[in-house]
Amino acid sequence: MAAAEPARRRRRRPGAAEAMRSAAEQLAELLGRPPDSVSALRPTEDGWEASVEVVELQRIPDTTSVMASYKVVLDGQGELLSYERTRRYSRGTTDRPT
Repeated sequence: MAAAEPARRRRRRPGAAEAMRSAAEQLAELLGRPPDSVSALRPTEDGWEASVEVVELQRIPDTTSVMASYKVVLDGQGELLSYERTRRYSRGTTDRPT
């Protein structure tokens, strides 16, 4: 790599734990809500893809709160490239077997 390239292009690829934190922090910054959890993380050819769970509407009791799952795509340096909401559900809901 040329010395004139930005330093961020020369950074190493983040590990899984760092990518998980990065996905959650950057999504929280964009949505203005803290993440509840990262439910999935997988490496891709160009970076990382994560599923981040967020409380969209806090209710009482907590099991009736509205949750959302977001697909977050990070580049090879851990910077957020895109996100999309893939699912909304009540916190107390469990997935049905397929």
